[in-house]
Amino acid sequence: MIAVLRGITNLFWLWTILGTLWAWVLPEHFAWFLKVNVGNVRLIDLGLGVIMLGMGITLTTQDFAKVFAIPWQVAIGVVAQFVIMPFVGWSVATLFGMSDELKLGVILVSCCPGGTASNVVCYLARANVALSVLMTMTSTMLAVGLTPYLTKVYAAVSVPFHVDALAMVWSMISIVLLPVVMGVVLNRYFGKHLRMVKEVSPIVSVLVIVLIVGAIVGVKKAEIVEHAATLLPAIFVVHAVGFGLGYLWAKLFKISENNCRTISIEVGMQNSGLGASLATEHFAAVAPLAPVPCAISAFYHCIIGSFLASLWRRKKRR
Repeated sequence: MIAVLRGITNLFWLWTILGTLWAWVLPEHFAWFLKVNVGNVRLIDLGLGVIMLGMGITLTTQDFAKVFAIPWQVAIGVVAQFVIMPFVGWSVATLFGMSDELKLGVILVSCCPGGTASNVVCYLARANVALSVLMTMTSTMLAVGLTPYLTKVYAAVSVPFHVDALAMVWSMISIVLLPVVMGVVLNRYFGKHLRMVKEVSPIVSVLVIVLIVGAIVGVKKAEIVEHAATLLPAIFVVHAVGFGLGYLWAKLFKISENNCRTISIEVGMQNSGLGASLATEHFAAVAPLAPVPCAISAFYHCIIGSFLASLWRRKKRR
């Protein structure tokens, strides 16, 4: 049973493609995910909170201690995450002459931390999964402050929209920080009883991401078609360059090949679901197209990451 669950999770790239195609043909099957509230909480935020809770449940206090055991390799990767990707996102959006709304979305998703999908890709690539998890955990925690303020800094020189960084910080605390901390606490006291929950949570994460991507693609289908000539190649370039520069950045520090691949995957893959949620909540009124690059981002980084995983896995086998 556990092997089946893990097999389903490892095919996340396939579910992303199928979900995107489904949403393109039948948008109404996904659009509800952006519109439904549970009490005063949007369903999209609740779904992301569940993903972060699932991440927290897999973490222990010893995992945090491991960050201090290999701080320089984690730091190299996290610095690349928050230095290389925001600059690449801003540069590509500017060079492609994207509209202000789309540019804001590209900047936002480029400033997001690594996503849990990167851990799956590292596993498939036979890279350093432990380092991947530590980088995802560290970048996610730091993103509570860095994502809002990096978005504000890059947006200030690019687009006419005001970015309320403090409001985004509060969103990050409720969507990211609190669920992760709650998950760590649950694992600390009830970990022995949560084995099946830990196995199921990655599938839930994949499902939520597919729903988010599908919902945005379905709702913004006409806008995607209208801006496809710049939007699609630009987002592809952002992630392709992110994977490439992440790898070269790690090589500069003479890190092992396996860990270079890990850092490449972590830098190239963003938490696009988080970006879509923040864009929907904070920019829907002034920049309704801002969530669109986040959805395209999720599609592309899954495809590129899976391709690299297949390539590197074969090389390692040889």
